[in-house]
Amino acid sequence: MDNSKGGGLKKRQQIAKSNRTMFLWITGVSVVVGFSVVLMIFLAQGIWYGERVILEKQKTADTLKENLEVVPKLKDSVSLLNTNEDLQSVRLDSNDPALQVILDALPADANSTAMASSLQTRLLSGVSGIIIESLRVEPVSGVEDDGSDSNSSDSEATGIGFSFTISTADNQDGLRKILQQIERSIRPFTIDTMSIESQGGKVTLSADGRGFYEPAQKVQLTDKVVKP
Repeated sequence: MDNSKGGGLKKRQQIAKSNRTMFLWITGVSVVVGFSVVLMIFLAQGIWYGERVILEKQKTADTLKENLEVVPKLKDSVSLLNTNEDLQSVRLDSNDPALQVILDALPADANSTAMASSLQTRLLSGVSGIIIESLRVEPVSGVEDDGSDSNSSDSEATGIGFSFTISTADNQDGLRKILQQIERSIRPFTIDTMSIESQGGKVTLSADGRGFYEPAQKVQLTDKVVKP
């Protein structure tokens, strides 16, 4: 009877030991499997991130290749413009290249002072009997009045407001000539409003308008961060 009880106890101990051993094995295998799954996820993320980086590098390489292919055509176009007779005929200085006319016509800087000087010395003067009563050119808001970089504006042509008043006592046709000078200017101007008054023998012309400039385009390489 005692031997039977002893044999049963021994079997229960062996079963319990086997259960513990099985539990340890299952726990170990679970840890290995879990570690393997995590490692596979990290590897997959690394491969996916690497492919994204390679894709962005390929896009950059393609863009640079396209730009290099355009360079010869661009150089040919610039050379052709430098031989344009229409541009050469309106140069301010005969020693300037023809392309300088384009730069003079639409400057890259919002320089209202230079525009005021051009109006006063070139466009509103040179006609006998015409007197400049007043001339005002407004600094470009947000560009010149706070000292910021004018090239940081939008790439579209931007207006510079101006107003002037001219008068004549003996050459009313001179007012028309002044307007023609503004119209023929290589720099584009728009007259928004205009009025003419006559008092005694004096005729006065007042006008409000806009001149224009176009901020220079910046071409530069930039860094792009590809987040994992």
